[in-house]
Amino acid sequence: MTSPQFTRNSENFCYRHPDRQSFVLCQRCLRTICPECQTQAAVGVICPECMRDQQKSQTPAQVKAQRRWSRGSASAVVSGERPVVTYSIIAVTVLVFVTQLIPDSPVQEWLAFYAPYLYPQLTGTFQPWRLLSGLFVHGGFWHVGLNMLAVWMIGRSLEPLLGHARYLALYLISGLGGSVAVALLSFGTPVVGASGAVFGLLGALLVIGRHIGANISGILIILGINLVIGFIPGMGVSWQAHIGGLVTGALIGLIFARTRSRRLRGLQILLLSALVAGLGALLLIPLSIYT
Repeated sequence: MTSPQFTRNSENFCYRHPDRQSFVLCQRCLRTICPECQTQAAVGVICPECMRDQQKSQTPAQVKAQRRWSRGSASAVVSGERPVVTYSIIAVTVLVFVTQLIPDSPVQEWLAFYAPYLYPQLTGTFQPWRLLSGLFVHGGFWHVGLNMLAVWMIGRSLEPLLGHARYLALYLISGLGGSVAVALLSFGTPVVGASGAVFGLLGALLVIGRHIGANISGILIILGINLVIGFIPGMGVSWQAHIGGLVTGALIGLIFARTRSRRLRGLQILLLSALVAGLGALLLIPLSIYT
């Protein structure tokens, strides 16, 4: 079911097929397009009109190169179409994990999130990079494998939908939200892993799916199972990071859903900045408690 407000907003429907709902924007003109009107291109998904304009401006050498790279497979795509941020996140995370396997490696000690290190008044140490660096450190093969599998599965759909920059912002700010929640709810506990960011992706996907009237029951089931696992004693899972990432990701998804049009892009950036500032303000709470 969709709300009357959603139905009245023409920007929630394909500009070429007004009866078809969609959340996908042409990456060039930013008009809403349905799956039938989506054309893969180096800048992402674009509409037929922008594709024609692009083809008109191509040089003979570009046309020849495009034919050569797309030859041999109907599913071949230009590298720019791929969820490159998703692949980059996975590559960096795996690389960091490999460095952790080196005997006596100090990588986990350097990068793991540990809230007291944010407060030089308490420890004499100020290491703010740990708010995000902990996302790329993991405790074992299963830990990194399951998290990166989730990033891969969600990112393949969510990154083309949002665009590279918005997707990266979602991942990092959600991870930040998970770290802030750990600082508030489990101050002295060292934490590693991308779970906060992963739950942020799920939260955003949940809100965006609800906004466009999609069937989100499957997402709810997956989300519920993972939340329950976080509360099972002895699992070694930081439910605080899960909750923080989920709430932050849901808020980001709401911001993206409400500021989709081009004229609201400035408001979108402002709201995301305000969210980051709000998370920073929450970090003042432990300082008032422990000093």
